[in-house]
Order: sequence, then C-alpha cells, then structure tokens
Amino acid sequence: MSESSVIHDIGYQRYTGPRLGRSAVFGAIYVHGLRAAYGFGRSAKAKIFPWLVMGIVILVGVILAAVRSQTGMLPLNYIQFADAMSWLIIFFVAIVAPELVSRDMKAGVLPLYFSRPLRAADYIGAKVAAMVTAVWALLAVPQFIIFLGAAFTTQNGMSDVWKELGDLLPAWGYSLLWALLFTGIGLLIASLTGKRAFAAGGIVAVFLMTTPIVGVLASLPSSTSQELAGLASPMTMVGGVGQWLVPTANTGLEIGSYGPVYAIETATLIFTCMLLLLARYRKVAAL
Repeated sequence: MSESSVIHDIGYQRYTGPRLGRSAVFGAIYVHGLRAAYGFGRSAKAKIFPWLVMGIVILVGVILAAVRSQTGMLPLNYIQFADAMSWLIIFFVAIVAPELVSRDMKAGVLPLYFSRPLRAADYIGAKVAAMVTAVWALLAVPQFIIFLGAAFTTQNGMSDVWKELGDLLPAWGYSLLWALLFTGIGLLIASLTGKRAFAAGGIVAVFLMTTPIVGVLASLPSSTSQELAGLASPMTMVGGVGQWLVPTANTGLEIGSYGPVYAIETATLIFTCMLLLLARYRKVAAL
C-alpha cells in the first residue's frame, strides 16, 4: 500500500432488521398506486384532473341530496347515478391507468420490481386493487352523501333509514362491478404500451366506439336482438346486470329474460382481462 493510500470508514453495516417479504411489497405498491391515482406525491398539474372528476361527482351527489331533502324526490337513484357518472369516469380511467402501469414500462423499472421477492401476480394484484379502490370511491362517496341526505331528512325514523340502506348497499356492489370492469379493460390496454397518450386513446376508444353498435342492434326488428344489444358494449353490459339484479333500478335497458347472460358475459370479460393482464406481466417478468 502506498503512503498516499487512505482507508475511509464510511460506517457501512449489514441490515439486521426484519425482512417484510411479499405482503409488505404488495401493500407498498397498492398504497403508491392509490396515491398516484389521485395525484398524491406528484406535481400539482397531475392532481388537477383526478380531483376535478372527484369534485364534479361529489357536487352532483350534494345537489341530488339537496333536491331530495327539499322535494322528497330523487332525480337519479343510486344505480342510475353510477350509470350517469360512468361516462365521466371513463376519462378518469384513461388518465390513471397509464399512470399506474405505462410509466413503469417506459422507465424500465419492472426488472427491479421482479428482482425482489415479488411475483407478477403480486404486482398486478396490487395495481388492480389500487385502481378498483380509486374508481369505486369515485362512485361510492357521492352515493353515501345522497344516503346521508336522505337519512337526516327522513320523516319515519329508522324504518326509512334501513330502507335507504337497503338501496345503498346493492348500489355499492353495482359500483364495484363498474370499477372491476373499468380496471380490467383500462389496465390491460395500458399495459400494452409505454406511451401514455396511446394508452389513454385506446381506453377511450374501446368504451366509446362500441356504444353505437348497441344502437344499431337495438334498432333491429327482432326482440331478441333488442334485448341482447347491450352485450355489444361494456357500458351497457353492466347496466344489463344492474337491471337484472335490481329490477327497480330502471337503467333504461330492455333485457327481457337475458339477465343471467349479461351477468355471465360481464364476469367473463372481467376475468379474461385479468388473465390477459397476468399473462402479459408474467412474460415481462420472465425476460
């Protein structure tokens, strides 16, 4: 060793704490995804659109609650509210889904994720859970505001509150179905490209371009074609399930006796999207 050589003690020590494992990584990705969906931890510009959507749907919920408290009438019931707001949430999904998955692909950080004790199923599960939570909250929070408006202005005491709760809970389940469908399609499309603009355009196109097909099929003279027309678009497919499960929902769809068909196709579409998403990331993880 030369006289000019110096040994520096930088205080390096081995990590001796607990190793949290896959569940902790899953939780961290979930929390990060949920925060990213609403712009937390990102620039002020990234917060504008998510909170604009949240503000609009909450404002609509407040207006509906106020109208009901003053007139006793609800222009949109809980399920109709979810249907009406679904068009706005399409654009929320088109912005958030690429943020959750496309950025990781573009930045090339997936090999770092999968170099840890994390499987492709864990990564996808955390992203799906974060997206479902974010979309469900957009519908569930205003629905709860409408419920509170009805609960605090009831004239018959707890009997009306329980009745209102019986209307709210199925609507929350219906909103969860919307969230699952939006998430499955949105994340699958976003996972195909690292360019967020392309991913966002593809998501909007899938939802909006299939809707006119429903109108064409519904205009056919066959009653069977009219009742099955809603299966041509994800937007109306979920509405058919809601109409079947809650006949008083009045979603505007005539489904006849094909309610189970709508439910089976909706479940199949969601399940297929999740499987394709998992296959996509297993392929990435294997590289």
